Amino acid sequence: MKAISAKVTAGLNFGALLVVADNSGGKIAKLVSVKRGKGRKGRQGRAKVADFVKVSIKKGNPEMKGNVFDAIIIRQKKTYRRKNGERVGFEDNAVAILKDEKANPKGTRIKGPVAREVMERWPSVARIASFVY
Repeated sequence: MKAISAKVTAGLNFGALLVVADNSGGKIAKLVSVKRGKGRKGRQGRAKVADFVKVSIKKGNPEMKGNVFDAIIIRQKKTYRRKNGERVGFEDNAVAILKDEKANPKGTRIKGPVAREVMERWPSVARIASFVY
């Protein structure tokens, strides 16, 4: 996994409810785990922008509801600092659902902004975004 330029604060715990920002069919997802995540023994895992995570769909299409998918976190409310000194925080916590391990997105469009750090690490996800902030 490629490094990102910002010092992102991990702002999402396991069990956090996230908005599904693409048109894959899900509406609300629950954070289940962080794939390739590092942590300390006995400490609960956390996720941040541009992390590869597993989510369970809570609301959406009946055939998607209850299923577990891979996803990329594209926005987080918790502010984080970029190298140029600016602080970035979004209005909501959002993910984009993936269809395979190679990070190909399931949807064809992403509603709302996508963090620049996602574009650095996952260019295939940022390609379907309406705009990158």
